[in-house]
Amino acid sequence: MDFDPVSDYPLGARRPDLVRTPSGNLLWDPIGYLDADGVRRVRELGEVAAVVASHPHMYGVQVEWSRRLGGVPVLVAEADRQWVARPDPVIRTWSGRLEILPGVTLAQPGGHFPGSAVVHWTGADGKGVLLSGDTVFANPDRRSVAFMRSYPNHLPLSAAVTERVAQALEEFEFDRLYGNFAIRVDADARAVVRRSADRHIGWVRGDFDHLT
Repeated sequence: MDFDPVSDYPLGARRPDLVRTPSGNLLWDPIGYLDADGVRRVRELGEVAAVVASHPHMYGVQVEWSRRLGGVPVLVAEADRQWVARPDPVIRTWSGRLEILPGVTLAQPGGHFPGSAVVHWTGADGKGVLLSGDTVFANPDRRSVAFMRSYPNHLPLSAAVTERVAQALEEFEFDRLYGNFAIRVDADARAVVRRSADRHIGWVRGDFDHLT
């Protein structure tokens, strides 16, 4: 298996990702701009089995990506289906957990949106990779992550929801984590998520009010 960004993107730019397996590929969080060259580059890397957006902010032109890739399924979390602005027969809803391809699992920790999803891939020499979208936000320091309801409005998730998300991710083994803005955690990512969750919970619970 291979894991490739669809293209090289500058730090801070939205980036789609492509998980490549012998059984087919997954296009994750497709960008909102689609042209013939982008479609060609994706198709050259193998047949796409499904298109998945991590949350409604990324729904964009997912149906058009599907059509350009032969009408492959577009998987939408049942909890967020009301945000679909362009209904189409290629859209299929899911919830909880879904193995899209061997070794590639879609999971729904929620948080950022009720249906916010991640993808776990068992590759990277068996150490595992997590594609986190905005469900867990890779910070610019690449050594921590954030848990937010709204990033532009700086609305944090509660302690209880942050713990729920962190526990859901602990079911997977992963050494690397890739976020949506060309930022990644390159090593020990599972532990980074746990430490970041504990720090977030402490602050929103008031444990560190004496420092403010």
